[in-house]
Amino acid sequence: MSETTQAVAVENAPAEQPTAWVWNEAKLPEGFPPPGKVGVVMIKKYPAYRAARTSATQAGGESRMFGVLFNHIKQNQIPMTTPVEMNYAPVASGKMEESDMAFMYASPDKPKGTAGAGVEVVDTAPMTVVSIGLRGGYTTGNYEKHFEKLEAFLAANPQWQRAGEPRRLGYNSPFIPWFLRYSEVQIPITAR
Repeated sequence: MSETTQAVAVENAPAEQPTAWVWNEAKLPEGFPPPGKVGVVMIKKYPAYRAARTSATQAGGESRMFGVLFNHIKQNQIPMTTPVEMNYAPVASGKMEESDMAFMYASPDKPKGTAGAGVEVVDTAPMTVVSIGLRGGYTTGNYEKHFEKLEAFLAANPQWQRAGEPRRLGYNSPFIPWFLRYSEVQIPITAR
């Protein structure tokens, strides 16, 4: 197992877990840990990374974010990587909706592309997260169900505390059938 990941005993899971089978459409950014096994909670460490980010508001709606970011990397000749970072926020109805999305650069040393309309290029500091792998559509319901499992893990493991907003890492494009898509829901954490 990579030094950047650590399986956590949850629901009788063995200590050593293989990585998940993922339909590889692009490479991981430099230094990123591999995807975890579906349904297994893991502690993962991520290096610093650079990403192009847009919000649903800037892109003209939730469904347009992928296209705005794809145009950014195409115009700036930046190779596509996976995963894609997706963040959620509550809306007036009290439900969660995807609020912003980021495409990660292959390396934090890659020159920043011209940001363009609705895109901001940002650098993110290294982080430790608690993560759970899942298969299925990138729906809000699927996200919320697995987010609750991570919240339960944190409640049962007081040696860890939340250190940021949750996120979803999506490893597949819209061209992969929904039932084969792999993603991870994560919460940044620090040791108490």
